[in-house]
Amino acid sequence: MSQALATRYPLVLVPGMLGFVRLLAYPYWFGIVRALRRGGAQVYPVQVSPLHSTEVRGEQLLRIVEDLRQRLGVEKVNLLGHSQGALTARYVAAKRPEWVASVTSIAGPNHGSELADFFEREYPGDSPRGRLLKAVLHGLAWLMEVLETGWKGEKLPIDVHASHLSLTSSGVARFNLSYPQGLPETWGGEGPAEVNGVRYYSWSGVLKPGITDRGLNRLDGSNRFCRLFASTFVREKGQCDGMVGRFSSHLGQVIGDDYPLDHLDIVNQSLGAVGKGAQPVKLFVEHAERLKAAGC
Repeated sequence: MSQALATRYPLVLVPGMLGFVRLLAYPYWFGIVRALRRGGAQVYPVQVSPLHSTEVRGEQLLRIVEDLRQRLGVEKVNLLGHSQGALTARYVAAKRPEWVASVTSIAGPNHGSELADFFEREYPGDSPRGRLLKAVLHGLAWLMEVLETGWKGEKLPIDVHASHLSLTSSGVARFNLSYPQGLPETWGGEGPAEVNGVRYYSWSGVLKPGITDRGLNRLDGSNRFCRLFASTFVREKGQCDGMVGRFSSHLGQVIGDDYPLDHLDIVNQSLGAVGKGAQPVKLFVEHAERLKAAGC
């Protein structure tokens, strides 16, 4: 087996809101885990509450990392988080930097999501529409828990309201006051590449008419949702992946922020149906090589 992707420390993949490891036979990180392991990397996709605050998810991830360190006999891990998973990883690195070699934010709402702001305005929690949305999301999270076959841990709590507030611009701003590691000082800039011995990276995508709505994305319903959600963006109108803005995603060393990928394409969803010419799996492979070269 090739060892080209054999990083010094294991890769821990942290999903976003409504994330999972595997639903029946269907993986969240479609084709990504297999590609990384084929290159010799140790890869561990994990599960935290699909709907809850970043802090609660972060405490769950802390326990998972501690268990992995003891079970594998390693000092540190590399945390790669998609969407809210990026904030979750940042929490762990801020709390226990000695356990973390690197944090990689993949389409992470590091300054909040304008989509979450839209739902906060238009679907307030105490309104009939808000209560209906909450019930639907809670039911979806419950069903996903029933179908989860890739993670057998403790029963995870669900709090739709806490999850939503953790992703709004104001919610993330409060989070950032306590956990600023890796954040850029100026809007659209890069953050420090290393803080407290932890290396910070990020990458993200944007919707590009004629590219992201072509290829297999023509058959992918999730891409249509992302295009619809993109209409709620104001500050980063035309510069988002449907759920997270291009500049809001910045953390540490920015590998790229305009890949032709919507918010789910970036983890090779759905079923690898992505836009014309997009190669999300390649981004993970290249990043494993990057982490290996950095001694992570």
